[in-house]
Amino acid sequence: MSEEVLKSYAPATGEELWSGKIGDVDDAVSRARRAWPAWAALALGNRIEIARRFANAVRKQAESLADLIANETGKPLWEARSEVDAVIAKVDISVQAYAERTGRKKLDSALKGTAAVRHKPHGVMAVLGPYNFPAHLPNGHIIPALIAGNTVLFKPSEKTPAVGEALVDCWKKSGAPEDTLQLVVGGPDTGKALVAHPGIDGVLFTGSAQAGIAINRKLAANPGKIVALEMGGNNPLVVCDTPKISDAAALIVQSAFTTAGQRCTAARRLVVTDSIYDDLMGELLPMTKRLIVGEPFADPQPFMGPVIDNDTADRLNESFVALVTAGGKPLLHMRRPDPDKPFLTPGMIDTTAIPERPDIELFGPLLQVIRVPDLDAAIAEANNTRFGLSASLIGGTPEDYGRFWANIRAGIINWNRPTNGASSSAPFGGIGLSGNHRPAAYYAADYCAYPVASTEMDQPRANLGVGLKES
Repeated sequence: MSEEVLKSYAPATGEELWSGKIGDVDDAVSRARRAWPAWAALALGNRIEIARRFANAVRKQAESLADLIANETGKPLWEARSEVDAVIAKVDISVQAYAERTGRKKLDSALKGTAAVRHKPHGVMAVLGPYNFPAHLPNGHIIPALIAGNTVLFKPSEKTPAVGEALVDCWKKSGAPEDTLQLVVGGPDTGKALVAHPGIDGVLFTGSAQAGIAINRKLAANPGKIVALEMGGNNPLVVCDTPKISDAAALIVQSAFTTAGQRCTAARRLVVTDSIYDDLMGELLPMTKRLIVGEPFADPQPFMGPVIDNDTADRLNESFVALVTAGGKPLLHMRRPDPDKPFLTPGMIDTTAIPERPDIELFGPLLQVIRVPDLDAAIAEANNTRFGLSASLIGGTPEDYGRFWANIRAGIINWNRPTNGASSSAPFGGIGLSGNHRPAAYYAADYCAYPVASTEMDQPRANLGVGLKES
């Protein structure tokens, strides 16, 4: 970014919430490189203890951090509180994952000594965070990277820098050595500078497919940098015969409209078999109309708040109109109660008649509905995407789910559960345009340290048994 100061605004009110100077990438990288050797040499137990003190620091200011998240993202306070809980829980999960995924191994080999496998940190890692979960998602990279012995430069989304600053402040309160985790404020240009900097040993990214592909392309000729990309999804939610119509409708609402549809695992396409379509719509549409859309601190609490900003709301409205113009049938019109604020009511369009549906991630409360004759057609339609993050089946038999699981291309496949709300105790990631085969969450340990294989003896012992001339 060209300006020297970055500002963030509360989506629900439009008021300025935070301002700060654009970070100096060269200076931050230099300080991180100086801090790295001592941090990497610190005993693992000491790094874990510091991480646990960080969790305690977050716990002590949980309510104020939840208020800040709700203010800066617009998400309801109840959801912001759950995000803070996830930040705290990530520490113990990361400790367990590090031990399981990257623990030391030794294999005795008799006269050949000992074979050992240990892991080393990469060095200085850049973490580029998103705005939808501005604390939890970057924290899912940051804590595993720090436990492994890396130092970290964290660039939060330019739309949520205040939460990023609060997260780094909690790390500082843990008593960690200076510069082990630094905040680097900025926009896309700052992110590009971090990615390209020769002093960065790894890039851990969460965000759009477009940005992730640009990072991948930039580093394609530099295999020395570890790159982990968590990108979006055009996620399918398939519904076939089930007697639990109301439960199915609730799962659809949770999948499509939680966080105002601003989750990478949110359902974007509802694929419904003809046999259940009318009954399902009869339950789903009235339920969706009842959802409360409001500001994050309202009482009663809303189901969803605004999207992140007015530009995003404008683009989603334009996408709704474009789908209708292309032949879609509006089932639930997306409305914008206040043209000056980014509140949107959920929108739903039957796009069955559109011959070439756009394979893009519409990041908001907009759900496409597609009718199909049977489960086989539903699976084919679900796979009609370049993405491959999350997919769910609602209804059907165990045999149906077995067929669904075996044939769906996605990194997260659920049955009678939402497409979102993945467990931090499992790997999280997708294929295709959704990721680069480096799943996060429990498997984040895999890309935060690299394995070193060794064979070792306490004294040299060798002889040449063949190929020698007689003395």
